[in-house]
Amino acid sequence: MVSGSGICAKVVVVDAQHHMWWRLASTVAKQLLNWQKVVVVRCEEICMSGGLVREKMKMIPHKTKHGEAALALLKAYEGVPPPNDKMKRMVIPDALKVLRVQKGHKYCLLGRLSSEVGWNHYDTIRELEKKRKERAQALYERKKQLNKLRVKTEKVAGDRLGSQLEILTAVKY
Repeated sequence: MVSGSGICAKVVVVDAQHHMWWRLASTVAKQLLNWQKVVVVRCEEICMSGGLVREKMKMIPHKTKHGEAALALLKAYEGVPPPNDKMKRMVIPDALKVLRVQKGHKYCLLGRLSSEVGWNHYDTIRELEKKRKERAQALYERKKQLNKLRVKTEKVAGDRLGSQLEILTAVKY
């Protein structure tokens, strides 16, 4: 993936919804240190182990000098912005909440924590996500209908072609 100039060939888009914070961070950091461009979407849905009150008391460390060059390859967004909404998004199974947090243990979402300490866009992002999901569902339904019509048309065309071939072979002999 790394060319001679240190520039990667493609961008990896990661959907961070329901991923555990540190597991996701370590996996993304490995990719960034290998000069892979990474876009993380739906960052407001990242899970942090521990309750909301406990997480409010912690300080998130600042970037170090060592990772500045790699950090330049990272882009993180709330929601799924337009250039990335049509790209295939991957998940990281090792970082999924359902596989890492035992049932009944507390966790909180990064967006909720941020809104508690002053970020004002949590509700706006949720509304935009809802609209994006509705558009995606409508697009999926339309695609499903077109596929049904395509299959039906291929079947009709195949039947007509088969009957014409039978006529041609009967005339030949």
